[in-house]
Amino acid sequence: MLMLAGTFRVPPEKLGEAEPHMAAVIEASGREEGCLYFAFGYDVLEPGLVNVMELWRDQAALDAHRETAHFLAWKSVREAIGMHDRRLSLYEIASATPQA
Repeated sequence: MLMLAGTFRVPPEKLGEAEPHMAAVIEASGREEGCLYFAFGYDVLEPGLVNVMELWRDQAALDAHRETAHFLAWKSVREAIGMHDRRLSLYEIASATPQA
């Protein structure tokens, strides 16, 4: 399993414009074969800071995701909505244990 995690920033005044695009990529990505989890979340202390968490079955699923129409549409709109300071890291997870 792969985890892509990190943050990006959107000017707070552009969040309303960004939200429909963010929602579209979240919804479509979550339906992809091999996507186990896909979410963006606002940081409660820092306006405009968006947390990213994605879980993918394997590299092939992540690679296929990066070629989808919804990902390419999201990629094309990021500059227009003022996305900046994108910092994502890819982690390989050998196992996961549910916690109560």
